[in-house]
Amino acid sequence: MWRSVQNLCNPHKTFLTTFRNLTATEVSTALRPFYFSVHPDLFEQYPTERATNESSLQQLSSTLANIQASRPIRPINLQFYIKDKTQPKVSFRVIRIYIQERNIRSAIITILRSSGLSTDYVDRIIKSSEPESESAYYKIKFKNKSDIDFTKINKNHPIYAHIVLKKKIREAQEALKLKNWLKNNFKDALEKSQKGEAYREEIQRLRDTITKDLGLREIRWECGWNDTHFRGCLLSFKSLVEQHPEVMYVLRGRTLVFSFFTGVSLDGHIMLYSGEVRHNWLDFLKNIRKYDMSLRRIPAFEKSLSHVLRDIKVGRRKFMPKIIAGTYEENLRQITTALSDYRGLKPFPKEWPDSLKDYEIVVETEAGPLMVSPTGQFIVPSTLPGALLVNFITTNLEEAHNKNREYQSDKHLERSLIDICIAEFQLAALQKEDNVTPDLMIKCCKNLLENKYEIAQFIKGNRLNISTYYSVLSDGVICIPWNYEL
Repeated sequence: MWRSVQNLCNPHKTFLTTFRNLTATEVSTALRPFYFSVHPDLFEQYPTERATNESSLQQLSSTLANIQASRPIRPINLQFYIKDKTQPKVSFRVIRIYIQERNIRSAIITILRSSGLSTDYVDRIIKSSEPESESAYYKIKFKNKSDIDFTKINKNHPIYAHIVLKKKIREAQEALKLKNWLKNNFKDALEKSQKGEAYREEIQRLRDTITKDLGLREIRWECGWNDTHFRGCLLSFKSLVEQHPEVMYVLRGRTLVFSFFTGVSLDGHIMLYSGEVRHNWLDFLKNIRKYDMSLRRIPAFEKSLSHVLRDIKVGRRKFMPKIIAGTYEENLRQITTALSDYRGLKPFPKEWPDSLKDYEIVVETEAGPLMVSPTGQFIVPSTLPGALLVNFITTNLEEAHNKNREYQSDKHLERSLIDICIAEFQLAALQKEDNVTPDLMIKCCKNLLENKYEIAQFIKGNRLNISTYYSVLSDGVICIPWNYEL
């Protein structure tokens, strides 16, 4: 039924753009009293009358569409129920509409008169003395077929609320197309970026100073917050170094990372939670040797798992959630024990190759996923029973091989395209979110380059981050989805 009503008011229908006498708004306004009288929603408790009106509206929509397209029509006799307001109790009056006219003005007048409704509005509309020129005028006026004037319509009425909502959705979708969004936001991004330049210079100065004084390899920021928070963490850590220099020797030759937790990462990096107070950082640094002991045991556990699973490589996801070494050690212990128990009962499947050295497994926490990653790794939770793990590997051997081969090719192409985009658009930086895999980044970079002349003026000199959403961060970084529409 809604489609029937929309067909009469739908701006995408050709007949609304070629009226000789009436505009789209005039047609909608003229028929509004009729729709309000016969709309099926008014007959919720009366299924017979509702069904009749719904069917007749569908036929009426089709007939008017044929008239507008100058197609021949057969005369049609339609029946509608309307409520008789002259009676104290609920009662209905039947109206019949016979349509044989071949132009929209006459058809609308017939509908209104048959319904006992006024035709004053239509009568006041002046007919064109030059139909051809007027037709051309309205074709130009409604070149944008989504441009309908809803200013005089009660947007809360059930008939029109749906149409108005769809119009708003279209407008929102247009605003979220890349070119339109950049046009509206690139100045804001430039202003924020320029204001944040002083912060970035101070951040770099603090990083260089702390790195040199403590003999660090580097300092990283991996907690997702903006430069303001990074600067605050660096200042707090610098103050801690000045107050307790005797503890800081444990950092020499290591990488310091401000992250979401405090501990030693699987790569041996010193992780400090950016939301903690300096006192907690100090306690951790004083006891760092305990964490390092777990870290030194991890290669032995990884080698043990590899030996049990036919020399498979034990790796880690590039964007694997950060965990401390002690937790990872326990995860390896669990999965190795499960596989050893399985081997005690039955051998590995015959379809397995003699060696799995060309494959890679990643062991995560009990809440981790069970999947083949986009890079071809087997991602498994540490609590997975041995039988289920063996079955999972058996089922996905071919998929893992193909994905790994694609990834090895994609990662080099991705790096190359990122460098090209930075040069072509003169970007200050081009980064991506963890969930944007190389194949998605490649598609995005290619699309950016193909549409260079459309968008270059809006991103030149900015810092661009490829993600799954639109945003301008407080430090001026422009986030755009990898699958944007131009």
